[in-house]
Amino acid sequence: MSDSRYTYLGPAGTFTEAALRTLPEAATRELVPMVSVPAALDAVRAGEAAGALVPIENSVEGGVTTTIDELATGEPLTIYREVLLPIAFALLVRPGTALSDVKTVTGHPVAQPQVRKWLARHLPDAVWESAASNADGARLVQEGRYDGAFAGEFAAATYGLEPLVTDIHDANNATTRFVLVGRPARPAARTGADKTSVVLWLREDHPGALLELLQEYTARGVSMMRIESRPTGEGIGRYCFSVDCEGHVTDRRVGEVLMGLKRVCREVRFLGSYPRADKVAADVRPDTTDAAFTEASDWLTRCLDGRV
Repeated sequence: MSDSRYTYLGPAGTFTEAALRTLPEAATRELVPMVSVPAALDAVRAGEAAGALVPIENSVEGGVTTTIDELATGEPLTIYREVLLPIAFALLVRPGTALSDVKTVTGHPVAQPQVRKWLARHLPDAVWESAASNADGARLVQEGRYDGAFAGEFAAATYGLEPLVTDIHDANNATTRFVLVGRPARPAARTGADKTSVVLWLREDHPGALLELLQEYTARGVSMMRIESRPTGEGIGRYCFSVDCEGHVTDRRVGEVLMGLKRVCREVRFLGSYPRADKVAADVRPDTTDAAFTEASDWLTRCLDGRV
């Protein structure tokens, strides 16, 4: 049954699978690995799965562009949860391999910037080639295609490999953010520590066009947590913007932002309001609380009624 199935970026042994298994509901779902982020999301669009967990942001490399682009195009999907997973790599090799034997290495493209300095120090002559995922890199090492793969240490047993070196990371506290995506439905109730995601297309490109978008957030005291531009495919210099902000769509200040964006943008794709994984509550200015918006609305009503 599709309602009991979650897809994720596979194969088995990826960090995405590890992140998915931190969700309580994962224990009651069939977890199905897919060959790519688009394949995982398309299974949801086709009704073959209730949700898909995919990476969207890394604290070292930034946004995962494949996921950002997939959520901006095609049949709409909605983000319902996010997961933050600390990331450290192990160099996985076939049994009996020494560090001096490692001449070729592989891993997901997002992994490379996280281990680049370690490679320069310990394997300066090793050739890197990208794999579809870190676990897929481990599979390729198992098959003899490469000498080593950068993946989670937990993937070693799955592919009959050994962790030659563990706890590899160029940046301390490296973290990857994953999102659980499903078909559109009503957002979960706000928690007070929420995030809202949208994709924005400019109505026209003119001086100050991006500033107009930013002012919709600034004027209502809503903090933007991430903004990334992505090409639309409509020509050089044509971009859409993927944005995360603090707050829930049912917060008056956030709802006002979205209405303002709808007025000034050519298109707004609402990707959902969902609980923040870090559970950090928004710092709301007194003049942008729901009570402040309600008081202002009541005042305007009194003006229209001649009761000022």
